[in-house]
Amino acid sequence: MKPSKSQPSRPKPYHHGDLRLAALKAAERILERDGAQSLTLRAVARAVGVSHTAPKNHFDDLTGLLSELAAVGYQRFGASLGSAMEAAGTDPRDRMKAMGLAYVGFAQAHPGLFQLMFRGERLDMRRPSLREAIAGAREALRAAVVARVADKPPSPREAAAQGVAMWSLVHGFAMLLLDGRLRNTLSALPGEDAHSLLDLVLTITRVGD
Repeated sequence: MKPSKSQPSRPKPYHHGDLRLAALKAAERILERDGAQSLTLRAVARAVGVSHTAPKNHFDDLTGLLSELAAVGYQRFGASLGSAMEAAGTDPRDRMKAMGLAYVGFAQAHPGLFQLMFRGERLDMRRPSLREAIAGAREALRAAVVARVADKPPSPREAAAQGVAMWSLVHGFAMLLLDGRLRNTLSALPGEDAHSLLDLVLTITRVGD
């Protein structure tokens, strides 16, 4: 019996049921672990175990990947804000405060993703998925403002101003926290953490009153 000739090795087939989803999950892990500078199509392909060109079939380029990842972030973000307000009950001020705490809590839990979501220069804002996800998150913010002043509905101009005021407050707090700018303040307040400090900030400022 003649020995069989060795067959040339073939590339292992890709077994992920959903390459797009697997790539987005890998991209988020790289972003949170190594930072935005390390997030490339090649890095994602390596993490998933496919050829370096495979992700292009779903995202076209790095901007496409980042934009779709940001869309995922906004979807989760909007859901988190909505869930927090729902859990807070019916009192408008409680709902607004819960929304603010959830906003900053999301930034703390997903710092890399959060900062990517607001880096417009790295995203393709024309992508429908990203535009829809952003609109959904904005609707959660708008709902908090409308509920806060339900007894006296604001004019469109007033509602916009109140929404911007609340957004500026919680987003500014989140960025100060992520940048380490609140470290000295918190260290000077024994027993205080970011959550309790923000809770007090929201109580004192009374945005929307």
